[in-house]
Amino acid sequence: MKASIKKYTLDFKRPSGTSRGILRQKDTWFLILEEKGKIGIGECGMFKGLSIDDVPSYERQLKLCCSAIENDQLDLLDDLREFPSIQFGLEQAFRSLGSTDPFRLFPSAFVDNKAQIPINGLIWMGDKGFMLDQIQQQLEAGFRCIKMKIGAIDFKDELLVLETIRKKYSNEDIELRVDANGAFDPNNALDKLSSLAAFGLHSIEQPIKQGNILEMKKLCMTTPLPIALDEELIGVFDISKKRHLLKTIRPQYIILKPSLVGGYKGSEEWISVAEEFDIGWWITSALESNIGLNAIAQWTFTLNTKMPQGLGTGSLFTNNISSPLRVKNGYIYSDNEVGWNSSLIKDLCI
Repeated sequence: MKASIKKYTLDFKRPSGTSRGILRQKDTWFLILEEKGKIGIGECGMFKGLSIDDVPSYERQLKLCCSAIENDQLDLLDDLREFPSIQFGLEQAFRSLGSTDPFRLFPSAFVDNKAQIPINGLIWMGDKGFMLDQIQQQLEAGFRCIKMKIGAIDFKDELLVLETIRKKYSNEDIELRVDANGAFDPNNALDKLSSLAAFGLHSIEQPIKQGNILEMKKLCMTTPLPIALDEELIGVFDISKKRHLLKTIRPQYIILKPSLVGGYKGSEEWISVAEEFDIGWWITSALESNIGLNAIAQWTFTLNTKMPQGLGTGSLFTNNISSPLRVKNGYIYSDNEVGWNSSLIKDLCI
């Protein structure tokens, strides 16, 4: 078996704001397997500044992984626990290699364009006018669940944006989620949650920075607004530690990004533990290209969840990989009449 890595840089259509800064580009790596005339492809979507595997040795680890595969050392997942994005790329690549179609990882009604997955629209940070313009665009595009990034501009302005939305649309009309990316100070986080709760929000992601376990536990016990853990899950590998974390904090939800928590296997462990404690969950992408997004969406459909997922990131880039994935009226689906870029694998394997 031959294994190789191809680095690819995704360019954002417009700079996208979060509480951690402005995103203009996103590097990703494709793992390509070749055996007996067949091709398998997976995406190792390490997220700089967020992933636990954002380390100087990342590309060296990718090369070591390729060497191990070529030497028939195929049981690598456990050895790569501290490189969750590579774990996920491996899972995708081997599943792709074993399929009759390298992009058909989980045959289902979704892949056959007979079913869709509900998703949320995404609103990036900016001034009040910019955020309201984005919201209007998402509503016109048919989204009825919207996720808004908060925590980087004046909190009063963010409340005004939410107030403007709620004056036009009730809780029944639009489900609103917010994501603070850990931006709130633990000392006033509860006050901010109380202010946000007035707008009937579905949930808030990661109100304070990860690692403040006892503070997060207190918030989840007293919050007037459901809390979803996101970054808090990063770097927790052992299932006993996952169980301890969720048992201690008792959040209302967890959010799973396979590239950040160890792919399908790591995500499914989190789901199993969450369900032990009656904790809800949903899946989101981590700004992968359409290669990784396709792998996440096909797997997500098999989980039989009806909640809107965070899988609408494919249209953010000017140079994404052409694929059948399409978004319409708040759903993602696979339009098989479009197909993948026919020269994609050939170009990647050069």
